Amino acid sequence: MKINILENSVELGREAAKYCADIIKKAIDEKGKARIILSTGASQFDTIKALIESDIDWSKVEMFHLDEYINLPESHPASFRKYLKERFISQIDLKQAYLVDGEGDVEETIAELTEAIRKEPIDLGLIGIGENAHIAFNDPPADFQTKDAYIVVNLNDTCKKQQVGEGWFETIEDVPKQAITMTVHQIMQCKHIVSCVPFKVKAKAIKDTFESPVSNLVPATILKTHKNMTLFLDHDSASEVIYKKDVAVS
Repeated sequence: MKINILENSVELGREAAKYCADIIKKAIDEKGKARIILSTGASQFDTIKALIESDIDWSKVEMFHLDEYINLPESHPASFRKYLKERFISQIDLKQAYLVDGEGDVEETIAELTEAIRKEPIDLGLIGIGENAHIAFNDPPADFQTKDAYIVVNLNDTCKKQQVGEGWFETIEDVPKQAITMTVHQIMQCKHIVSCVPFKVKAKAIKDTFESPVSNLVPATILKTHKNMTLFLDHDSASEVIYKKDVAVS
């Protein structure tokens, strides 16, 4: 795992975007297109903003995203489809966007997404880490065994509290109980994984990820086993981590 620690979220986003842009442009140069996965949430604002300002031919990029609440209208402020359309898709000339639709026939949605994502390898996955160390909506204890691409999961209370804390919902009771999520297995198939994790509220999750053995009770620990994993932190999210010599500090 390569680790970069930046001063704040804005600098983190800028440096992560540069790193991601290089991966995307290399894939386009080598095969004429790139396939990426994007995370959502408040922690990704600065990275996505910097990424869309990068010198990338977006008309050659296909995008997937990680998850969506079940039965939450796209018009709701917490909808990840709404988030990505407003903050990313509408800002660039994207080749194709494969969005997770949590309304309607869930089984059909999962089947269509599975077929699409498995047609060709994913070059880059931007995978956030939640306050409970989840990746996507794979809350602890995460399913490390399934080989499905997407599954329906129940959201735990820590995850729901994060959504309230970030301002997406007024109360924990307002947060949907279930979501469609990309699985841990599918995330790990990405050629490159980049995880952007700013803010003090993520410090414990980062500490647990560093210090725990690989365990579905701390889902993000699985990322440590990926051969091309790069982690971007800011000083706040890294505040509980003991710096080691293989950590690059900016």
